[in-house]
Amino acid sequence: MKNSRILLVLGGIAMVGGVHAAVPVEEAKQLGTSLTWIGAEKSGNSAGTIPEYTGGLGTPPAGYDRKNPGHRPDPFGNEKPTLTIDAKNVDKYADKLTEGTKALIKKYPTFRVDVYPTHRTAAVPKYVRDNTLKNALNCKTTNAGEAVDGCHGGVPFPIPKDGYEAMWNHLLRFGGFSYFVTQRTYYVDSSGKKVMTGQNDIHQEYPYYDPNKTSTDKYWMISWTSTAPSRIAGDAVTLIDPMSFVTDSRKAWQYLPGQRRVKLAPELAADTPMAQSAGANTYDDMALFAGRMDRFNFKLLGKKEMYIPYNSYKLNDPKSCPDDKVVTPNHLNPECIRWELHRVWVVEANLKPGKRHVYSKRVFYWDEDTFNAGASDQYDASGKLYRVGFNYMIQRYETPAPTADTYGHYDLVNGIYVINSLAAETKGYFDVPQQSARWWTADGLSARGLR
Repeated sequence: MKNSRILLVLGGIAMVGGVHAAVPVEEAKQLGTSLTWIGAEKSGNSAGTIPEYTGGLGTPPAGYDRKNPGHRPDPFGNEKPTLTIDAKNVDKYADKLTEGTKALIKKYPTFRVDVYPTHRTAAVPKYVRDNTLKNALNCKTTNAGEAVDGCHGGVPFPIPKDGYEAMWNHLLRFGGFSYFVTQRTYYVDSSGKKVMTGQNDIHQEYPYYDPNKTSTDKYWMISWTSTAPSRIAGDAVTLIDPMSFVTDSRKAWQYLPGQRRVKLAPELAADTPMAQSAGANTYDDMALFAGRMDRFNFKLLGKKEMYIPYNSYKLNDPKSCPDDKVVTPNHLNPECIRWELHRVWVVEANLKPGKRHVYSKRVFYWDEDTFNAGASDQYDASGKLYRVGFNYMIQRYETPAPTADTYGHYDLVNGIYVINSLAAETKGYFDVPQQSARWWTADGLSARGLR
């Protein structure tokens, strides 16, 4: 019945006159058969270390308290690592490790990768799956990859053909429609000193995934207000990204309590250092990549099996891994990080001639099941590996939505690191009703000023 419905949907779309198909109808028929609803390979690997996709984790396990939605029982809490990779055996597993992961293992004797059984937990609502089928035939990039057209409410390019399509899959990833979190950011310097540089109340919406609409001119909106430490309490920022960075641009406002006014803040983009990370990552490092793709050429290198952080429930458990246990000198505590083997799309981004950026090259590794989870390597102007980034994904099984808003970067040159959006000791991530249109304006930001 599922396959019949897919063929009916695809057949109906193909009959619409003037539609530019991102992939041929025959190729799109793989979705829901040999490919999952969002384009991942349904089958496992020949070694049996990546299992077949069977629908993901779309219902809460026993023990989930709907009255405390931000904290989720770990469905795999009783599992033990099947493999540990450290400096002694890193070369044996080098082909399945990012360059950044290998560099961290070799730089820090205490850094290790604890590999657990792979669970393909990604699950999304039915309307996201249905819209992904439509996008397969309707969605296309325009303006040299800087905009998309004909996409809404699903993965835009479930069968990506180039680097820009793969990057838009990340930008338009499904992590929920409207959700809230109180999170903390920590900075750790080269001596091992830890500083909480920010605690923020964050509201995010993805108008692109509004189930009551069929189109939108913006895809992502985020607004945060700092509540700690006291020196930044009351600072607030709102960012809104458009579907087309050619005809529109990021809208950015910042509220400064000391001035009691909201100011336009177009500089909060690209390689501007993020203040709360003490400059250890940039605005387009958010979730490993965010914003406009005008400074790099993006090339799809293909797909490969890699060890990446995944199903990071332990990292979000205040009993197993409170902040003081997680944030340790040199790197996050390996005991709190779960790694799994997954297939990832590899995208290489090289700085365009005449463009300026703190990175000359970036390599992204996007999980095929979600485009949420993943890793990144950033290179400096001399071509030397500079920063290493990771997303720490959990499946919000009650929504259902894979979410990887916890992310961090290691600076290999300066020996520092930052972890953004830790939520183990706060309210965690949970769905909330969408805000009014006025809430997402400069006036709305001003009205939320705390002091």
